[in-house]
Amino acid sequence: MKRRHVSRLLAGASLWPLTVHAQSNSEAPKVGFISTGSEQLAPTRIEAIVSGLKASGHALPQVEMVVRVTGGDPSKLRPMVAEVIARKVSVLVAAGPAALRELRAATSTLPIIAYDFETDPVAEKYAQSIARPGGNVTGVFLDLPNFSGKWIELLRELVPQLSRIALIWDPATGRVQVDTLSKIAGGLNIQTDLLEAHARSDFAGVFAVAKDRGAGAIILLSSPLIINNVQELAQLERRHRLPVITLFSEFPRSGGLISYGPNLMAANKQAGVMAGKVLAGSTPATMPIERPSIFELIVNRRAAEELGLAIPASIEARADEVIE
Repeated sequence: MKRRHVSRLLAGASLWPLTVHAQSNSEAPKVGFISTGSEQLAPTRIEAIVSGLKASGHALPQVEMVVRVTGGDPSKLRPMVAEVIARKVSVLVAAGPAALRELRAATSTLPIIAYDFETDPVAEKYAQSIARPGGNVTGVFLDLPNFSGKWIELLRELVPQLSRIALIWDPATGRVQVDTLSKIAGGLNIQTDLLEAHARSDFAGVFAVAKDRGAGAIILLSSPLIINNVQELAQLERRHRLPVITLFSEFPRSGGLISYGPNLMAANKQAGVMAGKVLAGSTPATMPIERPSIFELIVNRRAAEELGLAIPASIEARADEVIE
């Protein structure tokens, strides 16, 4: 499927919900996709999943995709899950923790492939183990204990005297990120302030609180709420002159300072490949949970200059992209 075809099918909120396919095919197995993200980001996500399906031998129109995207509205999630399941899909793809949680509550039998960077699937009892999940859920999950410390390392390179970090957290994602980062920061003698953001309207307030409490930097913990509002968050970074790091590359590309995290398109493609394996007869119970395959470090030089920071040579040398 060509990109312009996907984009034409997916462009515009008026097209949600929809079914993505090249032509009508009543015999085609259906792949359901549920995301709490924005409609604007969805086309590239769907394209990557379709690419993964194709790589596993399931090209359109032999497979249909039934897509529902909430656009950040949590009230839409449950009815959209019901709609997708009612379409008699063969496998479900869950984008993010809220979508996974709602899908798992709705079915313990339909195969679910998740890509979720905020959840520990074993701790949350979605899986018995990483190697052998044992239920109807598998997918691409981030190894948070090994990953989270890198955010702090990067901030300390940018701000060598850093002693206090504000963690901006969406409680809907669960505590695993918070607990992991707090433990790592404590081991480095860095104090943390946990600031909750439940909605976009909370961001201005939590940035002001972080500044008032003497934070030297901010970590925006992974959440659909963050990726859906990167432009506003970049503006708040500049207004309060507080260096910010997050998982999402959209942040520095929208004028923020730095991001380090999985390549989202690669993770979507991984999920598509795994969904294709289910269509070929595999079951989530015996499909090992995978980790993201590609990570990227992106720095915005102009943002650094506006914050009065010099990008260290050690970061420039490792960066996958430096935005001028």
